[in-house]
Amino acid sequence: MTSAWHGLLHALRLAGLMTWQVTWSLILGFTLSAIIEALVRKSTIVRLLPDDRPRSLATAAGLGAASSSCSYAAVALARSLFRKGADFTAAMAFQIASTNLVIELGLILALLLGWQFTLAEFVGGPLMILFLALLFRRFLTSRLRQEAAAQAEKGLAGSMEGHAAMDMSVQGEGSFWQRLLSAAGFTSVSHNFVMEWAAILRDLVIGLLIAGAAGAWIPDSFWQHLFLSDHPLLAKLWGPLIGPLVAVVTFVCSIGNVPLAAVLWNGGISFGGVVAFIFADLIIIPILLIYRKYYGARMAWFLFGTFYATMAAAGYIIEFVFSPLGLIPKGPRHASVGDQGIRWNYTTVLNIVFLVLAAVLVIRFFTTGGRQMLAMMGGGPDDMTEHGHAGHEPDHDSESDGHRASGHSHGGAVSA
Repeated sequence: MTSAWHGLLHALRLAGLMTWQVTWSLILGFTLSAIIEALVRKSTIVRLLPDDRPRSLATAAGLGAASSSCSYAAVALARSLFRKGADFTAAMAFQIASTNLVIELGLILALLLGWQFTLAEFVGGPLMILFLALLFRRFLTSRLRQEAAAQAEKGLAGSMEGHAAMDMSVQGEGSFWQRLLSAAGFTSVSHNFVMEWAAILRDLVIGLLIAGAAGAWIPDSFWQHLFLSDHPLLAKLWGPLIGPLVAVVTFVCSIGNVPLAAVLWNGGISFGGVVAFIFADLIIIPILLIYRKYYGARMAWFLFGTFYATMAAAGYIIEFVFSPLGLIPKGPRHASVGDQGIRWNYTTVLNIVFLVLAAVLVIRFFTTGGRQMLAMMGGGPDDMTEHGHAGHEPDHDSESDGHRASGHSHGGAVSA
C-alpha cells in the first residue's frame, strides 16, 4: 500500500513539475493567439475557402493557425465552415492547422523536447495538409462528399459547438494598435484568452497526468521494446506507424499530448514517430466518434485512414530529411519530464510575470460578461440563436451551422 501511495505521489509530482515548466509558454502562446483572434472574424473565413486550390489551402492553413483551437472546437468549427459553404478539403486543412500549427504548441515543444521538434511541427503540418489534399483528390468521391454534407446538415451535437460558434473579434476603425489597446480590444483579448484556456484545460490536465503516470510507472525498457530501439533502421520505419496508434489509445489531444511525447522520446521512439504522434490528436477515439456524428460512418473511416496515412507520411519525410541535415538531436535523450524540480531561474521569473498577466485577463473576462459565455461554450450547434450577453450584440453575419451564432463582437467591423 505504501509503495502504491509513493508511486502515485511520484506521478503527481512529475505532472506538477512539467506543468510548472510550461506554464509561462502556454500563457504567452494563448495571449498571442487571443490577440490574433481579436482581429479576425470567423464569419469571413468561409468566403476565403471556396475550393481546394493551393491558394485556398494556404489560406486555410494560415487562418487555422491563427484561430488556435482545441481539437474538439477545431473539429466543430470545421463542420460549421463546411455547412456554410466552405470546401470540405479546405475545412479539413483549417482543422489540421488550428491544432497543429499554433504558437503555443511550438513553444511547449521547444521547452520540453527542443527547438528541432518545433521546426518539425511547422514543416510537417503543411506537408500533412498537402498529402491530405492529394489523397482527397484521388479517393474522395462525389457520392461520399454528398453523404457527408447530408449528415452534416442534420446538425447533430458533438462537442464544443458553442465555443466554435462564438465570434469574439474586436471591430471598429483605427490602426491595429488603436483597436487592440482600446477598451473593446482589451475585452476581446481577455475573452479569447479565457475561452481558449477553458476549451483546452481538460485535455491539458489529462495529458499531464498521463505523462506523469507514464514517466513514473512505465520503465524505459517497455518503450524501448515497443519502439524497436535496439534496431535503428526498424525504429525509424516503425515510429511513424506506431506513434499515431499510441495517440489513439491514450485519448489525449491538442497540447496535452506534448508531455507524453516527451516521455515517448525518452523511451526511444523515433524523431518521425514523435511528429506523427503529435499530429494524431485528430484521430483519437472520441473525435472519431464525433466524425461519425458529423459526417457519417463511411466518412469517419475515410478520415481516419487518410489522416493516419498523412501523419505517417509527414513523419517519414521529417525523419529522413532532418537526419542528413543534422536536425535530429543526437546522444542521450533528456527531454524534460519534470525531473529538474523548481528552482529560482528564468522559468520561475517568467511564470510569475505571465501568471500576473493571466490574472489581469481573467479579471477582465469575468467583469465583462464572461461567466455567461462559459455556460454556453458546450452548447449544441443549433442552440446559439436564443442566447445573448449583456454588453454584446449578436453577430448577424456569423451564422454557424444554419443559425445565428452567438457572436460577441466589440464595436464595428474589421475584415480578416
